Amino acid sequence: MSQKLKVAIIGAGRIGYVHAGSVNDNPNLELVYVVDPFEESAKKVTADFGGKVASDPVAVINSGEIDAVIIGSPTPTHVPLLREAINAGVHALCEKPIDLDIKNVDELRPLVNSAKTNVTIGFNRRQDPQFKAVKRKVEAGEIGTIEQVILTSRDPGPAPQGYIAVSGGIFRDMTIHDFDMARNFVPNIVEVSAFGANSFCDYIKEENDFDNISVVMKGSNNEIITIVNSRHSSYGYDQRIEVFGDKGMLQINNLGHSTVELYNSQSTRAGEPYMDFFLERYAASYRNELKLFVDGIQQGKVLGSTYDDGRAALILADAAHESARSGKSVKVNLN
Repeated sequence: MSQKLKVAIIGAGRIGYVHAGSVNDNPNLELVYVVDPFEESAKKVTADFGGKVASDPVAVINSGEIDAVIIGSPTPTHVPLLREAINAGVHALCEKPIDLDIKNVDELRPLVNSAKTNVTIGFNRRQDPQFKAVKRKVEAGEIGTIEQVILTSRDPGPAPQGYIAVSGGIFRDMTIHDFDMARNFVPNIVEVSAFGANSFCDYIKEENDFDNISVVMKGSNNEIITIVNSRHSSYGYDQRIEVFGDKGMLQINNLGHSTVELYNSQSTRAGEPYMDFFLERYAASYRNELKLFVDGIQQGKVLGSTYDDGRAALILADAAHESARSGKSVKVNLN
């Protein structure tokens, strides 16, 4: 690329900071603005990675000074900011979920489909080196036809109550990553059955949400996908996947800070706890996600997760929420 793409980041929280680091590491990008209504937060990002501080995202998008925007602001801002970016001819990488209401997602869909700009949704786990390796082996036919997928995601501890209150619930906030990963292997899911429980966190229960869930889904070719989530894990960030086919099985286990294992009279294979923060565990995936976004801009097509991928994940999240509340399985149409 002969000239660097000029980028603005909207939202100076944890995700915004990670994206700023990824922009800084990419030789094809220049961070021009960090936008946040709390300018002190934005100043912390620009102090480390450069760029100017701003508080009005709409003004920045329409300034003519940027080529692309990374939207990491609160979920209710995503659809309005995507609309602004498309209308301004600015490429957009938007964090998940697109919105908490599928009606808003569907209303924007025709504009996205007709856009001449790149609209990518931030499902970073697809770009994790471990998960990508499994995907390559599946596509190469090494395990034959997929019959089962098992996804395990457990956080080290629950998010603060203020976050839980506006997150849209565990299915739309946490499990949505697993719904997207499920579709990475089984794109056409037709039925969802979910169960939720309150096992340990009183304030999550106060917010009428679950801290412990499981989901079983069926694909159109009779594949069975199982998801297990918890908002806490005493041994660190638990991220595993198993893909089972008629010719074999593929597994990904957790990543630790070290591969050193202790063997003695009390234990064997005793190791350090797993990585305890998602931004650490998935640092490489965020860099890869951003690179795909830039490559897609250059090639004139979306190479990462599409708007329809984001829409499908939200449909599955809504179905899981309905199933967990009603006690009945829910049929879905992702088209």
